[in-house]
Amino acid sequence: MKKIKTITLEWNGNELILIDQRMLPTKKEYMICKTYEDVYVAIKDMIVRGAPAIGATAAFGYYLGLRELSDSLISEKSEDVSKRIFEKLASSRPTAVNLFWALKRMEKVFLENINDDDILVILENEAYNIAEDDIKINKSIGKFGQEILSDGDTVLTHCNAGALATVDYGTALGVIRGAIDSGKTIKVFADETRPYLQGARLTAWELMESGIDVTLITDNMAGWVMKQGKINAVVVGADRIAANGDTANKIGTYSVAVLAQKHGVPFYIAAPLSTIDIEMPDGEGIPIEERNIREITHIGDKQIAPDNVKCFNPAFDVTPWNLITGIITEKGILRPPYRETIKKLFDK
Repeated sequence: MKKIKTITLEWNGNELILIDQRMLPTKKEYMICKTYEDVYVAIKDMIVRGAPAIGATAAFGYYLGLRELSDSLISEKSEDVSKRIFEKLASSRPTAVNLFWALKRMEKVFLENINDDDILVILENEAYNIAEDDIKINKSIGKFGQEILSDGDTVLTHCNAGALATVDYGTALGVIRGAIDSGKTIKVFADETRPYLQGARLTAWELMESGIDVTLITDNMAGWVMKQGKINAVVVGADRIAANGDTANKIGTYSVAVLAQKHGVPFYIAAPLSTIDIEMPDGEGIPIEERNIREITHIGDKQIAPDNVKCFNPAFDVTPWNLITGIITEKGILRPPYRETIKKLFDK
């Protein structure tokens, strides 16, 4: 039995405990997941969010499902039980490729060890390894990424790609942590990230908890802040990166990238290799999740828009490769042309 405990999740050998990110920053509440259906709800309802965190959560969900339905492995075809769990969890959210990557990794281990009496132990260990690997990967991203920042720099980030979006440490915020760990003084401007306010609720809270200098701005202030010369670099996370470098991230990222190019500010993506979908040729094919319009018409329980107004609420947008200065991974920083540098990395 292996255990893990971070700000985002806890695995105690029996159940998965997730901090409810919908309640932050004013409350710390937790969801206890004892079944794969619980994990499905946690991902779908954004109790847990952020591509790497979703992937690790889904891995434990797959294990919980096989453990829960272990009796069915005798009465049903084992592959069918696995498929049922896989498809349910995979349907929770469509855009973050780490979800599918983690489930495929768990499924592969299951099929390779299908006749082993210790199959559940093997699966639990694999889920644990996925979580532990994520922490190591994020710290490696931070180590490579800190090289793009100089002492005294100010970074603009969008949404939350920190410890809360991963198992721990973070991707985009991992770059900032890496720079600070290397002795540099770094300040952060955080976009609020409408409509779900991950920047205001999560990034600002997380950085303040870590003692990192952070200034919160509304999304429509980003261009003006850049024009005033206050931003040295933009670093954001990713939910899916296509083979040509086109990157899906939280809605509003594309606008920030356009503004960064206009003002000569380097724009970086920080993400693990598991976020790169080598089978997706470009960003045109990336599925974009659309969420409940109430996220636009209300803030909490407060209605801010007219009754019955028409709304459009895509949760993500796609930033084209030619607006991206570099993609920071655990293997180093990729540069354009991304179709060549990504292919070269995956061919190794």
